[in-house]
Amino acid sequence: MRILVIGNGGREHAIIAKLAQSSRISKIFCAPGNAGTALLADNVAIGVSEQEKLAQFAIEQSIDLTVVGPELPLLEGIVDQFEELNLPIFGPQKAAAIIEGSKTFAKDMMQKYNIPTGKYQAFTNSKEALTYVRQEGAPIVIKADGLAAGKGVVVAQTLEEAEKAIIEAMDDKIFGAAGDQVVIEECLIGQEVSLMAFVDGKNVAPMVVSQDHKAVFDGDKGPNTGGMGAYSPVPQIAGEVIQQAIETIIHPMVDAFQQEGIHYKGVLYAGLMITDEGPKVIEFNARFGDPETQVVLPRLKTDLVDVLLAVVEGRLGDLQIEWSDSAAVCVVMTSPGYPGSYPNGLEVTFPHRLNDHTVVIHAGTQEKNGRVITAGGRVLGVTSLGNTLQESQQRAYETVKQIRFEGAHYRKDIASKAIH
Repeated sequence: MRILVIGNGGREHAIIAKLAQSSRISKIFCAPGNAGTALLADNVAIGVSEQEKLAQFAIEQSIDLTVVGPELPLLEGIVDQFEELNLPIFGPQKAAAIIEGSKTFAKDMMQKYNIPTGKYQAFTNSKEALTYVRQEGAPIVIKADGLAAGKGVVVAQTLEEAEKAIIEAMDDKIFGAAGDQVVIEECLIGQEVSLMAFVDGKNVAPMVVSQDHKAVFDGDKGPNTGGMGAYSPVPQIAGEVIQQAIETIIHPMVDAFQQEGIHYKGVLYAGLMITDEGPKVIEFNARFGDPETQVVLPRLKTDLVDVLLAVVEGRLGDLQIEWSDSAAVCVVMTSPGYPGSYPNGLEVTFPHRLNDHTVVIHAGTQEKNGRVITAGGRVLGVTSLGNTLQESQQRAYETVKQIRFEGAHYRKDIASKAIH
């Protein structure tokens, strides 16, 4: 089989690393890719939003399956365009991807179909939004309605922080049009868990759960990022609680799409808060999470190609998906200054040899004259497998310490919540 993966981040490199293990695959392409994907696939200089060029490439190269990594092309309708041309593609159509593209749409769907989530109000006027937070008080959560690369959410501990977040999003436009509308939510208390599921329109196959670390500094301090690392499994969350989330959140959401006449296929990602009242939804995404994919896919025992094709062809119900008992930890290394402004073009050096249980997933990298240089905020994700989280964590940090680039930043407590 010949496969095209769209995207240039860590998630796409992780997907390609898993696909490369399949005996069914003869060739992988990645558009546009990064320095890491180039080691396993042919990078193609086509941007994620260049739909017509991507479709043309898929036709010319006789691509058997296209896999969409990031949310932007999904929301721009790439799946719809490929399907019109009878090109097999993994990912939800535009009408389904809006679950990620609009926080208001997602919250309205949850309210309509009684899917547990926090209390909320949406605003298009900053004065009204400010009035509302002054009534509600802090802590409170401010979210830009549209896509903001994982950075459009502020968990405000004080009224001042909440007011600042509203003004920055709505008046100062720091997220552009994504902040024209904001959603203000009650602050849910508990532990966060990422639950992803394969969905073929009606059948649901949940993946193993993981936990992401959003804040930039140790101890969950500092501003939110696109993700500083992740681990799987999440032993401190009981299996029954995850089962409850599958039954009260994932299945009802897929049913809700059917009721709305929307065929949802691809990955449905639920960011959950495990509260005293049970699991509640913080957000939905319409694709594999990043960095969660880096720890979930290494635990998949079933051939990923078989799973993706079962989703695309609507036969997920016939497939028994197996997962390994091993533990995985991913530590993200970022450019200095991230999630604020940061330099690009810093040279990255790697150890001569990695241990057999570790893989370095490239995110914001490029190759230039035979060298790897930084080309983004999140530069690399170091993922290690082990029999226990402690073993995986130790292996990941051993490798992180051997990778060098100027001002490299990483959290030193990824997975510690589950170990101590």
